Amino acid sequence: MGSRDRCTPREMMTIVAAREIRDGDIVFAGTGISMLAATAAKNINAPQSVIFFETGAIDSLLEELPLAVGDPRIMYGSACNAGLLEAFATMQNRVTGDRVIAILGAAQIDRYGNLNTTAIGDYFTPTVRFSGSGGGCDVASFVPRCIAFMQQEKRKFVKKLDYLTSPGQLDGPGGRERAGLRPGGVSLVVTNMGVMRFDEGSHEMYLDRTYPGVTPEQILEHMDFEIDVSRAREVEPPTATELEILREKCDPQRLILG
Repeated sequence: MGSRDRCTPREMMTIVAAREIRDGDIVFAGTGISMLAATAAKNINAPQSVIFFETGAIDSLLEELPLAVGDPRIMYGSACNAGLLEAFATMQNRVTGDRVIAILGAAQIDRYGNLNTTAIGDYFTPTVRFSGSGGGCDVASFVPRCIAFMQQEKRKFVKKLDYLTSPGQLDGPGGRERAGLRPGGVSLVVTNMGVMRFDEGSHEMYLDRTYPGVTPEQILEHMDFEIDVSRAREVEPPTATELEILREKCDPQRLILG
C-alpha cells in the first residue's frame, strides 16, 4: 500500500461514519468532523442525501467545506435558508420516519449511549464546563438514528456520566419509553480505534469493528467499563477512491483533516 492510500485515524473515522449514511437520508450535521462525514457521504455513497444545519440551511451545495454551522458558506445554493425553527422542525418531522440521521460529539458516553456535553465534575463547581446541550438533547430525543464521534479514552467512556445532557437508552431496556421518548438515540459510536453499536435486547454497547492493527483488548484498556467484544471484526479500510474524494474534493484545504 502506497503512502497516499494510508489513512489517518481521522480519515478512517470520517469514512466509517459516511458509510453509515444511506442514499436519501436527511442528515443533521454539526461543526467539524460531523460536517465532513456528511459531505463525504454525499460525494461518495449517498448522493441523494440531504444535509441540514441547526442554523437553518437545508440541502446546501457545500462546494467548499464550511468552518462551522454559522459559516455563511453553508447557505450557498441551499434549497431553504431559514432558521432554528425550520431546522428543528425538519429534525422532528415524523413523516420522514427513519430517514433522519444525526452526527454528534460528546465529552462522555456511558454503556447505554447517554451523552454528557455539559460539565466534568459537580455541575455547580465543575472541573470543566462545556458549551452544554445546544441542540444535542433535542437531537438525541427525537432523531431515530444518531452517530457519536468520540476519542477512545477512559475519561470519555465512563460507568456514570458526570451530567446527563442527551438521552441514549437511559437506564436500559424500556428507559426511553418510560421517559416518554420515541425510539432513537445513539446507534453507532465511531472512535479513533474502532466502532461500537448497541445490542437490540440489552441496549448495551458492544464492539462491532476494530481498525486495522488495533485489538479488542487495546480498546477495552481505553474504557472505564467492560463491553462485549465477541462480535468484533476488522473494519474494511477506506478505498483509494474514498480517500481521494475525501482529500481532494471534500476537504482539500485540510480544515478538518489537519
